[in-house]
Amino acid sequence: MGRSKRRRKAEPDNALEDVPEQPDVDIPDPTCALCLRTIPPQTPQSLHHLIPKLKGGRGGPTVLLHDLCHKEIHATLREAELARIYNTMDALRSHPHLEKFIAWLSNKPPDFNAPTLKSERRRKR
Repeated sequence: MGRSKRRRKAEPDNALEDVPEQPDVDIPDPTCALCLRTIPPQTPQSLHHLIPKLKGGRGGPTVLLHDLCHKEIHATLREAELARIYNTMDALRSHPHLEKFIAWLSNKPPDFNAPTLKSERRRKR
């Protein structure tokens, strides 16, 4: 049984000379869709499904959030509420508890992180 040998294409010595040099471009840090603060590279971040995957949102729209903001959303609202009522960023920002959370967070640095308290409904279990 013979082995087939893969041959690599020989690249010309001047192959790298043809590639134009890319200028250094400052790419701005992404912005959290909830608190509207920037998300520095070292800060934990996550994607939030506007309609929860368990409620039919798989493959649906997602937004990038600070991990802290994402945890606060899920500690505050149930999956059914997120699917029915709070399935847009405007709706989420208008929730009374999340409004207070965003106001509290507004004067914190972008890389601020704190533990998220469990919701009342989870503590009663």
